[in-house]
Amino acid sequence: MAHTNDHPGERAAQDPIKLIAVRETPLSVDEVFRAVGDDAAGGIALFVGTVRDHDGGADVDALGYSCHPSAEAEMRRIAEKVVAGHPVRALAAVHRVGDLRVGDLAVVVAVACPHRAEAFDACRKLIDDLKHEVPIWKHQKFSDGTEEWVGA
Repeated sequence: MAHTNDHPGERAAQDPIKLIAVRETPLSVDEVFRAVGDDAAGGIALFVGTVRDHDGGADVDALGYSCHPSAEAEMRRIAEKVVAGHPVRALAAVHRVGDLRVGDLAVVVAVACPHRAEAFDACRKLIDDLKHEVPIWKHQKFSDGTEEWVGA
């Protein structure tokens, strides 16, 4: 049976942005998942970005994230753009700042939509735009003693 948009649950929710935060404390996948719970959502896409042990062929020993004071407002602006372009029932995004270790969660985003494909599309747009546009910078320290800053 093909779905139609005549049910309210097929459309975006009135206020779908449930959680936007930049935090110095460890992130919780469960918190983000719970934030996007919606009875009209048939699909929730969740992305977790973790600190890996290498980058560009070099071993990463330590990593720190810092941000501009506008980072959270920029995250909200991007979330609003995603909501405007997709039938989002609920959306959440949190990014970590401070010193992180390999394996730590750096970013967790989730989007709930009426259907799976919409959720995947919206989640990909959210994380891609966050990475490219939010003023959060990554400071990597490599095992060979070199350092590198990366960010939007």
